[in-house]
Amino acid sequence: MPVYFYDTKENPYGCFTNFSRHGFELDGDWWRTSEHYFQAQKFAGTPHAEEIRKLPTPREAFDLAHKLKHLVRADWSHIRDDVMRKAVQRKFEFNGDIQAVLLSTGDALLVEDSPTDSYWGCGADRKGKNMLGQILMEVREKFRTLPTSTIVNRDRTHNKPDVHKSLQQRVRERIEKREPLDFGSAEP
Repeated sequence: MPVYFYDTKENPYGCFTNFSRHGFELDGDWWRTSEHYFQAQKFAGTPHAEEIRKLPTPREAFDLAHKLKHLVRADWSHIRDDVMRKAVQRKFEFNGDIQAVLLSTGDALLVEDSPTDSYWGCGADRKGKNMLGQILMEVREKFRTLPTSTIVNRDRTHNKPDVHKSLQQRVRERIEKREPLDFGSAEP
C-alpha cells in the first residue's frame, strides 16, 4: 500500500517533505531544512545562496528562490536530482528518528501527494514523476544495505545496530497504534 505525504503536519510521514524542520550539517554549513539546501544550491557561489540558507522558514527559502528564478545557475536542470538526493540522504543520516520512520515503511511506494507539482510529486492527476518519492525510496534502500545504519544524529547514540533496531521497532509500534511521534527541534 502506498504511503502518501505532502504536509509537515501529517504524522508520521510529514517528515518526508522538504519543509520538515529536520536540520543537518552539509558542505560545512547548518541547514534548517532540506528545502533550504535545495533552493540555495540553485545559486551556489553567489550571495543569494547564503541569504537563502539564513532564512527562518522553508517557505521563505522557496519563495525567494522563485523570485530569483531568472538567476538560477545554467546547469540546474542537469544537477537538481543529485542535489535533492544529497540533501535528502543527509537529512535522514543526521536525524535518526526520521530515518527509523523511513525504514518503517518497508517496501511501500512513497509518493509526494502534491496537487501542483508533477515532477517532484504525483501532480493533480497522480501520474507525475514523483521524483522526491523515488529519491526517498533510493535512500531507504541505501540505509537497508549498510552493515549498520549511518546515523549522524546530534546525540551520536543511534549508530549502534541494537539501538537503531529498537528505535525503528518503537516507531513501527507507534505508527500501528496511530500514536504521535515527537521529532524534537530542527536546531542543534
